[in-house]
Amino acid sequence: MARNREGLVLLIDVGPAMHSVLPDVEKACSLLLQKKLIYNKYDEVGIVVFGTEETGNELAREIGGYEHVKVLRNIRVVDEVVAEHVKQLPRGTVAGDFLDAVIVGMDMLIKMYSGGQKGKKRMCLITNAACPTKDPFEGTKDDQVSTIATKMAAEGIKMESIVMRSNLIGDAHEKVIEENDHLLNLFSSNAIAKTVNVESPLSLLGSLKTRRVAPVTLFRGDLEINPTMKIKVWVYKKVAEERLPTLQLYSDKAPPTDKFAKHEVKIDYDYKVTAESTQVIAPEERVKGFRYGPQVIPISPDEIETLKFKTDKGMKLLGFTEASNILRHYYMKDVNIVVPDPSKEKSVLAVSAIAREMKETNKVAIVRCVWRNGQGNVVVGVLTPNVSERNDTPDSFYFNVLPFAEDVREFPFPSFNKLPSSWKPDEQQQAVADNLVKMLDLAPSAKEEVLLPDLTPNPVLQRFYEYLELKSRSTDAALPPMDETFKRIMEQDPELSSNNKSIMDAFRASFEVKENPKLKKASKRLLRDKPSGSDDEDNRMITYDANENKIDVVGDVNPIQDFEAMISRRDNHDWATKAITQMKNRIVKLVENCTDEGDKALECVLALRKGCVLEQEPKQFNEFLNHLFELCQERKLSHFLKHFTSKKITLIPKSEAPDSDVVDENAGDYFTVKPEPMLES
Repeated sequence: MARNREGLVLLIDVGPAMHSVLPDVEKACSLLLQKKLIYNKYDEVGIVVFGTEETGNELAREIGGYEHVKVLRNIRVVDEVVAEHVKQLPRGTVAGDFLDAVIVGMDMLIKMYSGGQKGKKRMCLITNAACPTKDPFEGTKDDQVSTIATKMAAEGIKMESIVMRSNLIGDAHEKVIEENDHLLNLFSSNAIAKTVNVESPLSLLGSLKTRRVAPVTLFRGDLEINPTMKIKVWVYKKVAEERLPTLQLYSDKAPPTDKFAKHEVKIDYDYKVTAESTQVIAPEERVKGFRYGPQVIPISPDEIETLKFKTDKGMKLLGFTEASNILRHYYMKDVNIVVPDPSKEKSVLAVSAIAREMKETNKVAIVRCVWRNGQGNVVVGVLTPNVSERNDTPDSFYFNVLPFAEDVREFPFPSFNKLPSSWKPDEQQQAVADNLVKMLDLAPSAKEEVLLPDLTPNPVLQRFYEYLELKSRSTDAALPPMDETFKRIMEQDPELSSNNKSIMDAFRASFEVKENPKLKKASKRLLRDKPSGSDDEDNRMITYDANENKIDVVGDVNPIQDFEAMISRRDNHDWATKAITQMKNRIVKLVENCTDEGDKALECVLALRKGCVLEQEPKQFNEFLNHLFELCQERKLSHFLKHFTSKKITLIPKSEAPDSDVVDENAGDYFTVKPEPMLES
C-alpha cells in the first residue's frame, strides 16, 4: 500500500438494539465511500458486521471463537459495488460483542499490510455499546483491552468509536453501559483512538469523517520574542472551508475504442488589437495596465516584481493586549494552530509557559507573520492561548488574521443610543423575546447540543456527493428530494416549534407585523411611527424612489409626502434643512388659513417631529413648536389649540435626541415658554 493511501475496516453493530438506527448508519457509510471514490479512489475498504446469527471470519475458522462476527467484504480497493453493498446491511438477531469485532478487524489489517507496507491503517467502530462483552479466558477485560490497544499502537492502527445511544431498544443495564464506556476509554488511553458519542442521525453523519486530509505545515520556523530569544514552532491550518470538487471540461471527440484517451480539453487564447485583426500579439509585446483616473498606466512585469514588498520569513511578537480589545468580527480568514516543534523540549516548555500566563491574565499576543520567503505581503494576526487538558498534548496557540485599516468597513448607521425610548422594547416585549431565545436553545440541559460544528456536515457537499453517485449509475438520474436529515441543518425543527406554539404566538402578538410593500430599485425608506404620546394610528413604513421622485419643494397637495421625499434625499446635505424649513412655513400657512379642525396641519406637525428626530434636529422642532403655540394664542385659534393639545404632541426630549435641551419631564411644558392665558372660545 502506498504511503498516502488508507486501509479502512468498518466495524458495524447490526444487533437488534441497533435496528432502528441502521438506516442512518447505512446512509453515513455510503457517503463515506462516495467521497473516497472522488478524493481517495485508491483507498482500500473492508466491512465487518457483528450481532449476526451466522459467523464468518478467518479467526473463527483458524482458532475458534469470535462468534456472530461476519466479514461482509475483505479489504480491497473501494468501488461502486461496495458503496451499494453498504446500503443493504443485514439485520442481526443476537447481541454483538464489539471487542470480538475489533480483534477481527485488527487481524484483517495486520494480515493485509504485513511485511512493512507503508500507508495508513484505520478501524471505524459504530455501535451503541449497550450489550455485554464476553469475559476473556485469562485476566480481566481491562487487561484484554490494554493488550489489544498495545498491539494496535505497535502496528500503527488508529481506531474511531462512534457510540449511538439515541434509541435503545430494551432495558440496557446501566452497569453494562458504564463498563463498555470504560473499555472504550482505555483504547483512547493506550492507543491512537478516540470515542465520539452521538444522539441524532445528523451527528452521526458529521462524526464519521468522510474525507482524510493529511496535516501539512503552513510554516516551520521561529517565533521571535526578541532578537536573542526565538522559539521553534510549526503552523497548521485548523479550520479551512471545504469546497466542491473541481469540475473539469470533458471531450467526447476521442474514438470510443481508444481506452487510453484522456478526454482533456485544452484552451488557448490569442490577443489581438481588434477583433477583426489577424495579427496576434506575442506575450513579450503585452503589458499590464492599471487605471489611474481617466488614463491607464502600463507597468511591466519587472516593475511589478520590484514593487513587491519583500521581507524575511518568520513570526515576530509585537506585543500583548487585553483579549477584549480584539473584537470577534476582526477575525478575517481561516484559523491556524501554532504548536511548538515536538522535537524541541525547550520550545514546548516556552510555548506552554507563555500560553498559560496569557490565559491567566486574559491576554492575547499580536504577531507579524511572513509564512515563506518571497511572500508579497505581511500578515498581522492575533495569538490566542490554547491550554491543553490532556497530558499527552502540548499547549499551543490559535492564530487569526487581523485587518488593516483598509480592510475595515465602516457603515453609516446611527447609534442605538440615539433612538427614542418609544423605539425600544418595553418589559413585556423583552420578556417574550427572552422566552423565544430560551425555547430555541440548541444546547438544552441533559441533551446533546444540536448543530455542533464538529458534528454537522455541509448539506451542499453531501447532496452533491449523493447526486454524483446517482449520475454514475444513470446519466438520466433525476435530482432526488432533499433528505430529511439535512433539512434539520437548514430549517428550524418543526417539532420544537409546534411544542412551543404559545411562545411563538406571544412573541408575534407583542410585535405588530404589517406587510411591507415591494420596494423599487434604489428606493429610500422613512419610518413613520408614533411619536411619544401620540394617538395617531396611521403611521407606517413609507417608501419613495429617490431617482423617480426628485422632490425639491414641500407643496400644498401632498406636503407630508413631499417632506419625507426631500428629507430622504442624500444627493446633498442641504435637503434635510430645506425640507424642515419649508415644512415649518407650510404648517404656519395651514394654521393661518385654518377653516376646519386643523387635521392637515396637525398631521404635518407629526411628520415634522418625526423628521427632526430622524435627522437629530431637536432644537429646530422645539423652537418651532413654541412659536406655533404662541401663534395660535395670538390668532385666538381656540378650536385648533384644543385639538392640538388633545393629540399630546410634545417637545423632543433628550431620550429621543441627546442634543435636546429638554428633559423628559418637561417635554409637555412648551406652553410655559412666554406663558399667556389660554383663550376661551
